[in-house]
Amino acid sequence: MTVYEEAKKRYESIGVDVDSALSQLSEKAISIHCWQGDDVTGFEGSGALSGGIQATGNYPGKATTPEELMMDFDKAISLIGGKKRIALHMTYAITDEKVARDELEPRHFKAWVDYAKSRNIGIDFNATFFSHPMLKDNLTLSSNDEEVRQFWVRHAIQSRRIAAYFAKELNTECVNDIWIPDGYKDIPADRLGPRQRLKKSLDEIFAEELEGVIDAVECKLFGIGMEAFTVGSSEFYIAYCASNPKVYNLMDTGHYHPTEVVSDKISSMLSFFDKLPLHVSRPIRWDSDHVVRLDDELKEIACEIVRNDALSKAYIGLDFFDASINRVAAWVIGTRNMQKALLWALLQPNKRLKQLQDSCEFTELLMLQEELKTLPFGTIWEHFCQSQGVPSDESWFEEIRQYEKEVLSKRN
Repeated sequence: MTVYEEAKKRYESIGVDVDSALSQLSEKAISIHCWQGDDVTGFEGSGALSGGIQATGNYPGKATTPEELMMDFDKAISLIGGKKRIALHMTYAITDEKVARDELEPRHFKAWVDYAKSRNIGIDFNATFFSHPMLKDNLTLSSNDEEVRQFWVRHAIQSRRIAAYFAKELNTECVNDIWIPDGYKDIPADRLGPRQRLKKSLDEIFAEELEGVIDAVECKLFGIGMEAFTVGSSEFYIAYCASNPKVYNLMDTGHYHPTEVVSDKISSMLSFFDKLPLHVSRPIRWDSDHVVRLDDELKEIACEIVRNDALSKAYIGLDFFDASINRVAAWVIGTRNMQKALLWALLQPNKRLKQLQDSCEFTELLMLQEELKTLPFGTIWEHFCQSQGVPSDESWFEEIRQYEKEVLSKRN
């Protein structure tokens, strides 16, 4: 009997179907964000980041062209098993034209559709409300300057149309996310006005019926320069989505108070919404977007998704950008950790654990939860990687070292 067969038998002894777990993991697509590869710069040429966005570090080898970004992404996904998607921002249009951000069209993203088709991956999308001259006084969709507000409304409308183009061309739903940095540095005199303007803008943006688009709005606790008040708060967006059943509340794991955890919020969302869009990041003291680790909260997020039969409802996207380490390695580490967390959740005897809770057998529940932590999870993970044709251990990093030596180190 092989080590894997022994591990499988151990899990099966507590009622876990390992074959089913591996099958479900292989079919669950993770949406990997393109902006880790170039520090959220994009191809618009707008210069330094602004609007509450910051990528720290200066590790060599940053992608500066579409070709470099695609090459780096290819290297990353070659080391990741299972199904993948790529998430883009509006600023990643590939065109020789000089096009205003509110005038971008599907044709400016044809190169990305060709790329996705050739690799059999889907695309998710994000409107880009930062790093632009029309971000005035840290306000976009909630601005009391009608010219500014309308510019960003048009931008968001075009974003949805481009998302519909992706959905049609790739025959898969496209999550189209709206996050705005709007807020104030100090205590505002008027909170209601900005939020009423934001509601008006969202109503205008979502008025058009589009096929294949999963519309999402993303809250944030605060931003750099918007420490005192954020217009698009969690309460605002949850209320908005409750009043508009075609729009979903996307939860970013870095966008809450440090004492809050998204894992505790998932069951609340599932009680009222049939879709659960997520951006998985890792905050340290603030929304610092560190590379995702396989920590307790990541595992608990995955467990909440799996134990509530929400794998088909959860749209899992990653959102971190660390410029202090090898950017390609960051993709691989973060995505493999998300998959490890999902496998961990799939290998839990969830039905039995729930029965123990419902029968108030809390001592046995605690015992089993703790004993599960030392089961041979790593052996099952290695088998999954081997079955997917990707490295099952740290040997994948040697490919990154070689890639850095031959490709990344030669970039300016």
